[in-house]
Amino acid sequence: MYSELFNIEGLVSSPSFGDGNKEEILRMISLYEKDLPKLKKHQKGLLSPDYLRSITKQGRHGAAPYIGYSTATDGSEWIIKCAKKENKQPLWVLVWGGLEDVAQALHDAPEIQNKIRIIWIGGPNKKWSANSYSYIVENFPNLWFIENNASYYGFFSNNDDPDSVKTTDYYDKYIAGAGHMGKDFKNYYDGNVKMGDTPTLLYMMDGNPNDPTRESWGGSFEKFSHSPRVVYNDITTVKDTVAYCTVTEFHLKGPITNIPNGTVCFWMETTLKGKVQKWPGFYMGNGEYAIKYVPKQAELLNYKFTSDIPNFPVQEGKLVVENVWPDKKHTTDYKLGKNWYTDKSDPKLYDGKIQGGKTILKWRNDILMDWAKRWKWLSEK
Repeated sequence: MYSELFNIEGLVSSPSFGDGNKEEILRMISLYEKDLPKLKKHQKGLLSPDYLRSITKQGRHGAAPYIGYSTATDGSEWIIKCAKKENKQPLWVLVWGGLEDVAQALHDAPEIQNKIRIIWIGGPNKKWSANSYSYIVENFPNLWFIENNASYYGFFSNNDDPDSVKTTDYYDKYIAGAGHMGKDFKNYYDGNVKMGDTPTLLYMMDGNPNDPTRESWGGSFEKFSHSPRVVYNDITTVKDTVAYCTVTEFHLKGPITNIPNGTVCFWMETTLKGKVQKWPGFYMGNGEYAIKYVPKQAELLNYKFTSDIPNFPVQEGKLVVENVWPDKKHTTDYKLGKNWYTDKSDPKLYDGKIQGGKTILKWRNDILMDWAKRWKWLSEK
C-alpha cells in the first residue's frame, strides 16, 4: 500500500519455520491488484502487480544446519543478482524471519557484503535461525546490520495507548470494509494489528536510513561491539545466567557413531505456554555433539536433551535468562565491526520490559493514522 516509496528489487519467501511460501505472496499481490484502481485515484507511482510477481522468489524452507548455510535457492540467488547490479545505492535487505537466504547469499558470493545493508527483526526469529545468524556474525562482522531484537514490540504494545490507535480495535475502526485487502486482513490475528516486521519498512520510509541513531518511525538504534555467545561443555543450573538473544552453545559428549558429521541426531526440548518445542542438535564426529540455542525472553529455562541414539545420555538442565541486551562481555563473544546496530539500552526508552520499545511506540499514532488514510481510500464506493 506504500509501494510508491520504494524501489522494490525482490520479495523472497524464506520461512525458517512454518509453512510460508511464494504462493502466499502471489496471492496477496492478487488482492492488491483488485484494490489498485482505488489506490491509484489518490496515489501515483504504486508498483504494478505484474512487476511484483516477476520479482517474487522462493527461498529456503526450514532452518539452516549447524554450519549456517546449505544449498542455493531462487531467493538467495536473487539477492546476489540484485546486489551485483550497478547502482550508487546499497541494496537494503529487510529480513522478516530467519536469515537463511541472506547467509546463503553471503556464503555463495561474499563479495556482496559491501553492497548490502541489512535490517533484521531478530528476537524470536533469532531463536529459529541461530545457525544462520552465527554464520553471518562470525564470518561477516563488518556488514552494515541493524539487529532489532526488541524495539519492534513497541509497534503493537498497548501501553499508555491513545484510544484512537489501540491495535486491538484498529481493524474495526479503519480496515473493516476496506477493499479486498481489508477483508483478508481479518484472517490474521483476528484483525489485530500485530505487525512486528513492519518497522523495517517504517525505518526506510521516514528520514535518512543511513543513520540508525536518528529518530524514525521504525525506531532508533545504537552501535554495539560484541554479540554475546556463551559456550557450555556441561549441563547448566540456576547458577548459570545469559542475556536474552544470546547465542548459547551446548557441547556434549556421547557415544561414537558412524553417522555423517552435521547430521541432526538429538533434540533440545523446551516448553512454551505448555507446548513442547524441539530444537535440532548435530553430530560433530568422534562422540562430540553440539547445538546452538537462542532464548528470546527473560525466564527460567528448563530443557532436556534426548536422542534415539543408543546410550545417548538423556540430560535435563536449567538456565536463567535475563532481560538485558547485550549485557556483559565474554571471551567467546562474536566481535563486531563498526556498522552493527541494535536496540538502545537507555532504561528510559524501555516500554515496560521491552528494550528500546519507546523509540517506536512514540510514533505509532502518526504511523497508524497515516495508514488509516489509505484504508479510507479503499472504503470509497
